[in-house]
Amino acid sequence: MTTLSERILGAPAGSYVDCRVDRAYVHDGTGVLTLEAWNAMGAGRLAGKERTYVFFDHIVPANNSETAVLQAELRRFAREHGLPFADVGEGICHQLMGEGIALPGEIIVGADSHTCTLGAFGAFATGVGATDMAAIWADGGTWFRVPETIGIYLGGSLREPAEAKDLALTYVARLTMDGATYMALEFLGECVPSLPVEDRMTLSNLAVETGAKVGLFYADEKTCAYLRAHGHYVEPQVPEDCGYARTLEIDASDVVPVVAVPHRVDTVKPVEDLAGLPVDQVFLGTCTNGRYSDLERFARVVRGKKVRVRTLVAPASRRVLARAAERGVLSWLIEAGCTILPPGCGPCLGAHQGVLGKGEVCVSTANRNFRNRMGVGGEVYLASPSTAAASALAGALAVPGVPR
Repeated sequence: MTTLSERILGAPAGSYVDCRVDRAYVHDGTGVLTLEAWNAMGAGRLAGKERTYVFFDHIVPANNSETAVLQAELRRFAREHGLPFADVGEGICHQLMGEGIALPGEIIVGADSHTCTLGAFGAFATGVGATDMAAIWADGGTWFRVPETIGIYLGGSLREPAEAKDLALTYVARLTMDGATYMALEFLGECVPSLPVEDRMTLSNLAVETGAKVGLFYADEKTCAYLRAHGHYVEPQVPEDCGYARTLEIDASDVVPVVAVPHRVDTVKPVEDLAGLPVDQVFLGTCTNGRYSDLERFARVVRGKKVRVRTLVAPASRRVLARAAERGVLSWLIEAGCTILPPGCGPCLGAHQGVLGKGEVCVSTANRNFRNRMGVGGEVYLASPSTAAASALAGALAVPGVPR
């Protein structure tokens, strides 16, 4: 009996395997470095051009002339080679791959650590460096050491106001930031069927914050229905009675709103313990929590009220933005005083659109709160969209209290 990772990679844990990559992608940041390495290799041709994607999401629109020149070179390369390409404003690479491209059972490699997000679809999805990606461009494949797996059993069900981000931060805290280094996480248990696909993406997204290679859900009927809405007809993946290297059990019914405090993702405390902490900025977005359901949840809290601190909202994709506009969610956010950024990563990586000043505090729905990540001397508290919304209204860290 095999784990899902073993099944997809076709070998037992501990083996080294050469694999054809089903889909590979870069973004504007890593794409520039990949192109440089690929040119240095002198490969000359791209293997699997139709499966090689380029997304502009990290520093777009360009923040200075140097960035603009580099982006122009990568844009020209993508177009000359006929690669699937998403330019400024289309959205974050992981989100776009999750809008009908990533499929169960595939091997997906992205030049970004949060590629593990796509494990939500039952794919073996992981991040690589730019030089590794350049070799994949040239060869169409790569090698893996098949990871051992930690089975994470999620019992019960989430109870408001706790949500998927709180559950994700809870399991990261339990495993710690290096507790699953080069392992796979498989999410199982009675809570899973109740989790929407978007929530599963949030849980898979944070797998890398434990050091894990991937974070997988078995594709079930809910996954299949989601993919049918994007034109794909796939079969569910049925879990086998396999052996895990370790197991971790979490009762989702016990999860409460939490925050990861500066400067570690695994240092997690109940929001209630820090309520009242003054906040300078709130940021809703990123590949962790920039999806439509996140925007809607946030907007329902602030609707008809006014935020008390600068509040930035970056939809994860143009499709998310359009849906928010169509359903009135965007109007609720704007009328509440939020600033809407173009679809993309926004200030998450500290390059533009919301960099913190020294000593400033941000409540962010992103996935990292490392020292100086969003600005030298800034402090980032990672939280759910509902906690972020409550904090935006209070001007201080606040426990969410408005039911969804």
